[in-house]
Amino acid sequence: MPTTTRSALFVPGSRPERFAKALASSADAVIVDFEDAVEEALKAQAREHLAVFFGERPEARLWVRVNAADHPQHAEDLAFCKRHRQVTAVVLPKAENRAQASTAANTGKAVVPIIESARGLLHLSEIAPVPGLLTLAFGGIDFALDLDLNDGTPSAHFALDQARLQVVLHARAAGLAPPLDGVFPAIADDRGLRAAINHAHDMGFAGALCVHPRQVPLIHGELTPSADQLEWAQRVVDGAAGSPGAFQLDGQMIDAPVLARAHRLLGKIAN
Repeated sequence: MPTTTRSALFVPGSRPERFAKALASSADAVIVDFEDAVEEALKAQAREHLAVFFGERPEARLWVRVNAADHPQHAEDLAFCKRHRQVTAVVLPKAENRAQASTAANTGKAVVPIIESARGLLHLSEIAPVPGLLTLAFGGIDFALDLDLNDGTPSAHFALDQARLQVVLHARAAGLAPPLDGVFPAIADDRGLRAAINHAHDMGFAGALCVHPRQVPLIHGELTPSADQLEWAQRVVDGAAGSPGAFQLDGQMIDAPVLARAHRLLGKIAN
């Protein structure tokens, strides 16, 4: 299975003084944002800022969120990504069809489509199999807006989780890395973030998009297996080494799927 990404931290393309700080965080990936975080008049300047930064920091490796396919700057953003080897992935917002994902993949970079609309969700079966995709991401805030959901209500949460499950299923079926959940916008709400990331992870997400560096260690901490989980996993693996087939441990039947889960838990520490 492809390598997972637990955290992908956004930094506005119009704030070049923050690029190095974002890279110095513990985020698994840093996304320079040319889209929502950059006002219209500064879109071209954002590309210039990143080009200068690449010249100063040739070792830097970054993802770029380009403007959506229907935006006037979309083609220029993709051309920029194609020119610069330091761009390792294109994050494609408001992805809604195969053609958009394929065009982004023609840059030669890995692509991470963000599913943010009803149309994008309904076209997942054609988006997810596009060659060159790394994984999928879910943009819950925009998705809720598109469906006119009553934010924060149990019904809205239910609808969002139905969409999340589709993203997870299509990523898995297409052989992609486990997907990323959307941003948690309340930067100071540590408890809420922990609950959100655990909920997403329990549904099959690898991690989440982030809007502030302080969210990164909190997400990583929640996604790190506990000492008790690791101890159980190690005992399962050790027990399997001495048993040719299924066996019992602590009153539980240990067979191939349980053994695979134990190896997966230990693998999270090894990675």
